[in-house]
Amino acid sequence: MPINLSNLQPPEGKKKKPKRIGRGESSGQGKTAGKGNKGQNARAGGHKRNLAHEGGQMPYVRRMPKFGFRNIFRVPTAEINLVALERFAEQVEVGIEDFKAAGLMKGKDRVKILGQGEISRPLTVRAHGFSASARQKIEAAGGKAEVV
Repeated sequence: MPINLSNLQPPEGKKKKPKRIGRGESSGQGKTAGKGNKGQNARAGGHKRNLAHEGGQMPYVRRMPKFGFRNIFRVPTAEINLVALERFAEQVEVGIEDFKAAGLMKGKDRVKILGQGEISRPLTVRAHGFSASARQKIEAAGGKAEVV
């Protein structure tokens, strides 16, 4: 017999009849209809599908603090290491205008000199702040660290 749409059938045991819940005690799913005794989930429309719902307990999402902190008084500061000061070797004094011209202070209002690297020549460096190691290395090379 050729197979066509009129005689297709699923294999034996593949199709199960659905459970008939709440159709009397003799069905095996009567009385509480598989929902247990009382409680929110036993009621019609009682199940909460919201994952944040914890049944009156303060939800985890609200117990945890919001991530991060934004300081509204923060002043954007450019950090420049001593290594970057080597490009100003020909100059005697280096200031904020020089840093801006060299593109080291893109969109920042203040500048702080940090101590990574070495400085070979004596330079007078004018900036808003210096780390302790940067100040020490500038003065050891015979230069000056002046706070603007």
